[in-house]
Amino acid sequence: MKSKKASDWIQYGLAVVAIVFINIIGSQFFYRLDLTEDKRYTITPATKTLLNKLNDVVYVEVYLEGDFPAAFKILQSSIRETLEEFRAYGGENIQFKFINPSADPDQKARTELYNQLAKRGLQPTNLYEGGEDNRVQKIIFPGAIVSYGGKEAAVTLLKGNQAASAVERLNQSAEGVEYELASAIKKLIAPSKKRIAVLQGNGELNGRQMYDFGMALKDFYQVEPVYLRNTLDLSGYDAIIVAKPDTAFLEPDKFKIDQFIVGGGKALFLLDPIQMEMDSIKQEGSLVIGNDVNLTDMMFRYGVRVNNDLLMDLSSAYIPLVVGYMGDKPQTQLVQWRYFPLISSFGNSPIVKNLDAIYTKFASTIDTVKAAGIKKTPLLLSSKYARIIAAPVRLSFNEARLKPLPEQYQKSDIPIAYLLEGKFQSLFTNRLPPEAQSNLKFKAEDKPSKIIVCSDGDIAENEITKNGQRYLLGYDRFSGVQFGNKEFLMNAMSYLLDDDGVILARAKEIQVRPLDKPRIEKEKLNWQILNMALPALVVAVFGLLRFYRRKRRYTRN
Repeated sequence: MKSKKASDWIQYGLAVVAIVFINIIGSQFFYRLDLTEDKRYTITPATKTLLNKLNDVVYVEVYLEGDFPAAFKILQSSIRETLEEFRAYGGENIQFKFINPSADPDQKARTELYNQLAKRGLQPTNLYEGGEDNRVQKIIFPGAIVSYGGKEAAVTLLKGNQAASAVERLNQSAEGVEYELASAIKKLIAPSKKRIAVLQGNGELNGRQMYDFGMALKDFYQVEPVYLRNTLDLSGYDAIIVAKPDTAFLEPDKFKIDQFIVGGGKALFLLDPIQMEMDSIKQEGSLVIGNDVNLTDMMFRYGVRVNNDLLMDLSSAYIPLVVGYMGDKPQTQLVQWRYFPLISSFGNSPIVKNLDAIYTKFASTIDTVKAAGIKKTPLLLSSKYARIIAAPVRLSFNEARLKPLPEQYQKSDIPIAYLLEGKFQSLFTNRLPPEAQSNLKFKAEDKPSKIIVCSDGDIAENEITKNGQRYLLGYDRFSGVQFGNKEFLMNAMSYLLDDDGVILARAKEIQVRPLDKPRIEKEKLNWQILNMALPALVVAVFGLLRFYRRKRRYTRN
């Protein structure tokens, strides 16, 4: 008996020593194991690198604390878990706290705090709780303030497609938490901003027309208007934006663009093959033809063809039209204008992951053509009910008054924007460069690059009324809906200029596994019995087995 007891103590001591030894060895190495199927607790390598580079403390104040419905608690938990993961890699340089902006019982103090948060860039959201008889409205701020080195950035954490259900949208928001927070940190710690040239001189959108997009860009980049004809080349810039040009580019200017891209420069092309403004459509209709800005051959060489046509879609915006008269007073009504497609179908890219619908005007279609070594990814796609009208096109407001014929709208998923990646072949290969550029070193192929081509220049233009009132980019003043144009464009520039790969965090997917409520009601009693009886049964069986084993053991002795 004594030898048995001594043996047990020895085994116990060895186990303790082994555990201590394993802990000592484990403390010398850092690792984390994510056993979830969708890797929801795994952050991207780019984010890990970003956090490891921190030289000072990043403070994150999350204003999503309080009593919320279950779906909002999922988003709250996702934010907390992401910040804990950030701290695992950033150490003490990541500090965060959750704050309830409605905790103060004094109404005046709460209102003052709400105003302060709004001035700092956090926008409130109304949350409705309860049923129809006892519905309660609460003001929440689903966002965070990220601070570093005396600078701060507001981060909106409630995003996603507004057309999705509330649960789906909250899940989409949870998927984007890592990117939104990492992007804000990257913005604050960047020692210098990358330079973007917004090309001018060919009728492109000016600063006033691109005000909203331009101001958003300036938060992250150094943005400058550049007149091609007044500059020797585009060296020194990291990216260029060509937004809705309406006059043809000269060959020397095309050469500058071409050599910039071939040399590794990034580019965003927002083109309008058919240019039309609403106030240009006459009462009897207007004939519209293509507008060639002399970039067709360049796009073709890079791998796409922007077509001279117009996309019509049954998923489209509404415009006010006179539909009749009451005496001598015109009766105006909002009617669907199928030349303004609302894009809510997207390709497989982090640029458009969980994006809200995009408001487009007079968009054209894009085809791909052979380009060796170029990867082509569609970004924006039409709905399943679309049609293509080739130029010349006669536009008339009567089209909006007519009921669409379903048999005419049988095309689906027509691309209007593409991401192109790879080493681009120069347009001027095997032909002499323009004389004006003969003193520059010509490159037929050089460094890998990325460009985005979109067949709608209006996508970046904030609407300005005749009386000078300017609306936010993507805002439809007739429906009162804010669309995702600015987010798409900012994601596009982030992807083009993100050498670290932080934007790849937008590709994260978290699976929604909703409970089957009808099945719950049907099988509720069975599961309750199982949950209560099974543990008791397991304990009873274990006890019987242990009793039988001890009985046999002592019977032998």
